[in-house]
Amino acid sequence: MSLKKPQLSNAQIWYLSFGFLGIQGGFALQNGNASRILQIFGADIHQLSWFWLVAPFTGLIVQPIIGHFSDKTWNALGRRKPFFLLGAILAFIGLILLPNANSVLSNSSSTFLGMSLVLWFGGLFLAFMDASFNIAMEPFRALVGDMLPKNQSTAGFGVQTGLIGIGAVIGSWLPWFLHNKMGIPNTAAEGIIPPNVVYSFYIGAVILLGTVLITIFKTKEYPPEQFIKYQNEDSTIASEHETSKSSIIKDFMSMPERMKGLGFVQFFSWFGLFTMWVYTTSAIATHHYHLSPDDHSSASFGRAGDWVGILFGIYNAVSAVYAFLIHKFAARTSRKFVHIFSLTAGGIGLLSMYFISNPDLLWIPMIGVGLAWGSILSIPYTLLVDKIPTQKMGVYMGIFNFFIVIPQIINGLIGGIIVRDFCNNYPIKYVMIGGIFFLLAAAFTFRIKEPLFNEKKKLESQ
Repeated sequence: MSLKKPQLSNAQIWYLSFGFLGIQGGFALQNGNASRILQIFGADIHQLSWFWLVAPFTGLIVQPIIGHFSDKTWNALGRRKPFFLLGAILAFIGLILLPNANSVLSNSSSTFLGMSLVLWFGGLFLAFMDASFNIAMEPFRALVGDMLPKNQSTAGFGVQTGLIGIGAVIGSWLPWFLHNKMGIPNTAAEGIIPPNVVYSFYIGAVILLGTVLITIFKTKEYPPEQFIKYQNEDSTIASEHETSKSSIIKDFMSMPERMKGLGFVQFFSWFGLFTMWVYTTSAIATHHYHLSPDDHSSASFGRAGDWVGILFGIYNAVSAVYAFLIHKFAARTSRKFVHIFSLTAGGIGLLSMYFISNPDLLWIPMIGVGLAWGSILSIPYTLLVDKIPTQKMGVYMGIFNFFIVIPQIINGLIGGIIVRDFCNNYPIKYVMIGGIFFLLAAAFTFRIKEPLFNEKKKLESQ
């Protein structure tokens, strides 16, 4: 007979996910500045998505493996925490390396396959950094499932999303803050990363490592003999013999029906997100600041890049606030309704960017994007977590990541071609396609087998 997991205090729930603040700060620096950095290193607009492919590919490979091994790991540090620490140390190094690819090569002008070695190394460091983020990030999802009873899972993932939002605001706004409040230049010579971006990556590296260490020191994981007592009675508890023979492929083939349904929702959601992250800087620079697609070093391009950081910070700030309200919203309606509403708001937000000519007003669409982002980071996991075996939480969270990385890989392969051949290297219309994919994700959420409104609300309305 299984025992119920003890209820955790609010402070304990916060400590569980505090490292996610720093990890997402690093991700925000990547999302807001990777395209800018790669363009400064010499990437053409249609090449950007190909370099961004390193992110989903590393996630596709790293997360299921880390999830699989963290399910089976226990040492003096714990079960998930060894992977937090390894990932945080590697991510610290990656954040230092990416904006300094030109310095590593001493500004070499050598080329390989028609592209500069600096650009190749920039892509390599981006891959290293993203792989490190994934090593640190994946076990955080599983840790919430490990430690929290089901009645606290929505609140736990909500707090996690809130911390993600706070970290992302910090990472997104750092370049703007360092330039506008500290006077650090946001422009540099051709091929050189502006100082405000470089220092932002240094600060982000320190914050990432520090917040992960707080989670490590403040969280005590259940040892194996105690954890097994908390297995849910309705879980498929494998014997030691069966567990030793389990594989990621076998688990993928036997995934729960709920995961399959959420897979379609995730596919369209993350296709839209990838579009936004890769092309927003160029879309705003060309559509709202009226720059040519090959203008990468002017003061206007620097302002556009810094403004994108502010906009990305705004949508993350909205998601952070929304994260602390979303479980109450879901309790009054349903998790399904919340996700449909939020994705629809995000779709309308991305579509509206085309029609807003004043860049100072682009914060308005970011409200809708923030609602979508806040829901994407929490609701699919709350819908999933009570449908998967507890003892395989890590590997199934890794497998669930397939539905995040595969749409990004597809988008990365075709996005640059579409922007070049159909958008004439002006990607604002492709950002609108991202909005359409958000709306498709909302439509597929209707197919999830859960009431659109909670039974309690149905009875109250009768």
